[in-house]
Amino acid sequence: MNDYSRPDPPSQKAFPIARPGYPFLFAAAFVTAILALLELTVAALIALCATFFIAYFFRDPDRVTPDSDRCIVSPADGRVLKTVVVDSSPYFEGPCLMVSIFMSVFNVHVNRVPFDGRITAIDYYPGKFIAANRDKSSTDNERNAVYLETATGVKMTFVQVAGLVARRIICNIQSGDNVQRGQRFGMICFGSRVDVYLPPDTKPKVSAGQSVKAGASVLCELP
Repeated sequence: MNDYSRPDPPSQKAFPIARPGYPFLFAAAFVTAILALLELTVAALIALCATFFIAYFFRDPDRVTPDSDRCIVSPADGRVLKTVVVDSSPYFEGPCLMVSIFMSVFNVHVNRVPFDGRITAIDYYPGKFIAANRDKSSTDNERNAVYLETATGVKMTFVQVAGLVARRIICNIQSGDNVQRGQRFGMICFGSRVDVYLPPDTKPKVSAGQSVKAGASVLCELP
């Protein structure tokens, strides 16, 4: 068995950009071109910088995923806020291990499936847009909860949480879909958070403050 696998086909582009970024990128490039034609040099340079940043923000690099029957990979790029066992959660029945990942505007924002299994439900919750690194954002902000069950019956939930600037949660999978660990499934635009809820006996492999990459970093191990 290989140590790593590719859950998605590799991109044929030198600098892959996530599809939701195309409208933003084209709009910024159009504005840049108009300002340049009007010879508004300073404004055109500012718009050009904005265009490059949008392309950078929506980058979608290929990833290889560790092959293991027990490894749960990170669903997001960013910084681990906490790994803690909680007594209860709106997204998991009974005690569970909660792992929270904060994505700044400088992180890749494409989200990936943490483990192989079947999507049993997806629940969307409207809400506020407070800073995603605050604990209240997990329950107060706009969010999208994805429930997964593995082939062995292990249940887990990963929740896309909008942040202070984020105004759009994208989820491209549906209830009933069979998904693969490391597979792209959506993104959150412009700063956000992803929370993962797992059985309480799951062993965390990361700690608060650690940087992780979606689909590539091992977040936890099943017992």
